[in-house]
Amino acid sequence: MFALVNLIVMLGMLAIVPAGLALVDADGLASIRRMWPLFAVPGAIALWLDRSAAATALAAVYALGTLVLAAQAPRRLARTRSLAPAEIAVLTALVTPSVAGLALVAERSGHELFGFSLPILALTVPHFHYAGFAAALVAGLVCRAAPGPAARFAALSVPLGTLLVLAGYFVDDWAELAGALVLTAGMWAVARVTWRDVRAGERDRTLRALLAVSAAVLVATMLLALSWALGEATGLPHPTLTWMAATHGLGNALGFALCSVLAWLRIKETAA
Repeated sequence: MFALVNLIVMLGMLAIVPAGLALVDADGLASIRRMWPLFAVPGAIALWLDRSAAATALAAVYALGTLVLAAQAPRRLARTRSLAPAEIAVLTALVTPSVAGLALVAERSGHELFGFSLPILALTVPHFHYAGFAAALVAGLVCRAAPGPAARFAALSVPLGTLLVLAGYFVDDWAELAGALVLTAGMWAVARVTWRDVRAGERDRTLRALLAVSAAVLVATMLLALSWALGEATGLPHPTLTWMAATHGLGNALGFALCSVLAWLRIKETAA
């Protein structure tokens, strides 16, 4: 399972985050994007090493990059003075990779941070690249492109759901289930607006296909997330973590995040 998780994390580190940053109009992000490989490559290498001081040091380099990125959030807020739904989503996208970076350092050092097991810390890393950065970023982009009640709901509920899932780690499985419900509702709203409004307004067949895949995949992957969270809270049969990595994790990485980022980059190019 963890070989697959490592590949998913590498995609997030090396491709999804820097490509996503190109979609955010903000001073300072261009330079961070150019520097990003200096942080991401050591982080990617750390994934494949045995837990050691070397792996921890490389992971710390990546964590530093995520903290540099997170520092852009208060700067952006001070400049825009906006807490519009789309802005909240973008601010969330800037901050959440730092949670992944912290979890990576702890896991690579063999330290059970806040009492969380090493496997849970390892899974926290992809979660906050995809449910954190990618989902929040796309929710913000959707809200700007097709403003309306559903899009505003998506832009607010994805960050809130991500925060509630994180809080659930410290409370109990029922709190985590509540976060999963909010996050799923937000992600399904992203899928609905993407399919109905964003995709419908495009004529480029490749672009329409990318948007269609990203929307359709979310329906299935978030249903899996709900089934897992419900099973953890109630004891009902639910997918194993290995199965979740191969379905929910891989689907969100390739079907949602990668297709979404490629689609929005294409939208940005055609609009330029």
